[in-house]
Amino acid sequence: MMKRNITRSLTDWKSSANRKPLILRGARQVGKTHILKEFGGATFPRCHYVNFEEDERLGRIFEQDLKPDRILDSLQFYLDQIIDHHHDLVIFDEIQRYPRALTSLKYFAEDMPGLALCAAGSLLGVTLNVDSFPVGKVQFLDMHPLSFDEFLDGVGKERLAELVRKHDLTQPLPETAHEQLWDLWKHYLVVGGLPEAVNNYREKCNNLYEAVHLIRTIQRDLLDAYLLDMAKHCGKTNALHIERLWRNVPTQLARTQNGSAGKFKLRDSIPGIRGYERLSTPLDWLERANLLIRVPIIEAVGTPLLGYVKENRFKLYFFDVGLLGAMSGIAPATFLDYDFGSYQGYVAENFVAQELRAAGKKNLYCWQGRTAEVEFLLEKEGELAPVEVKSGWVTQSKSLKVYTERYQPQKTYVLSAKNVGQRNICHYRPLYMASRITSD
Repeated sequence: MMKRNITRSLTDWKSSANRKPLILRGARQVGKTHILKEFGGATFPRCHYVNFEEDERLGRIFEQDLKPDRILDSLQFYLDQIIDHHHDLVIFDEIQRYPRALTSLKYFAEDMPGLALCAAGSLLGVTLNVDSFPVGKVQFLDMHPLSFDEFLDGVGKERLAELVRKHDLTQPLPETAHEQLWDLWKHYLVVGGLPEAVNNYREKCNNLYEAVHLIRTIQRDLLDAYLLDMAKHCGKTNALHIERLWRNVPTQLARTQNGSAGKFKLRDSIPGIRGYERLSTPLDWLERANLLIRVPIIEAVGTPLLGYVKENRFKLYFFDVGLLGAMSGIAPATFLDYDFGSYQGYVAENFVAQELRAAGKKNLYCWQGRTAEVEFLLEKEGELAPVEVKSGWVTQSKSLKVYTERYQPQKTYVLSAKNVGQRNICHYRPLYMASRITSD
């Protein structure tokens, strides 16, 4: 059993007085099906599961009409099970395969509100038209790869996981715990947060060499599966553009000279195609498929930050740091020794972007001045908090000083290899505790 933080949100949904059908979104292989089945089995008398990708006969159930009573009747015959719509959970998996099944959620919300109905889909954003969405009649939850604290739980380090989640940040961590967490964080950079990779690490970690080489094989297979998705859903030309853009993200990150991720240059990604308008379609596809994290670069600061965004200035990160390492071809030993030169900066940034997203920060921003850059800006209760990412033990930052003098923030953060600490308004956190700054 793999403990996931999203279980708390599922529990809140289950007990809500105004519960609507739930759509669980996320990239393929992040564990959506597993968590829904596990949650259903643990908290409902019965859990009824159907997968629209596995059996096309399911789509026919929705062709006649979208009346919940008739649909539920047909599902009972299909499953050969009685469905108690007052007490049971029904799961529609890979619902994007049949838009009418998605539209039916509107009628379940209106005519059968007592039914606990969950839907999941990996490519909901890229395979469905707007008319298919039951606007206002469903609730959404986003699922991500395992965060670092979930990874710790998943590999049997529960006490360390609780320390990451609950340690009093006015005090440094015990030094022995800090050293253990730092070593495990380096392992996480190799493994990433996809459940299959984490499971294999847990089973093989007594032989680290064998474990990480098996994980790289798994990651390459997963990369191939994502590429097949592109070919399957986009047509030959579009799929080629999307694949080239996706492969170009680690290529451009690797070109960085100062260790930090730079502005993504669309003109370098697809030969022969220029202009943001022509290249925005493959980029949007990768974002909607949850395979990339886009972080806009802003030059002026104010609230809301969205008002200062230029659509063609942004950084791109992978949704999973383990896959980034696999596609970049960085040897696992390079991460474990933490001896990867300029790679350190952008890999650490990618990790932080991934952690902040998993912690619920959907909108991330980067600030760039003429000679300064702060990797992330967070909007917190009307205030802006700059976050500087340092991949090593040096925590001095000229860029953060420039930002602070110019904008006078109430709080600043530096993430690095160092233990917890504070100096004036600057809060120092170990990189592996990046998620804590969202609630600090």
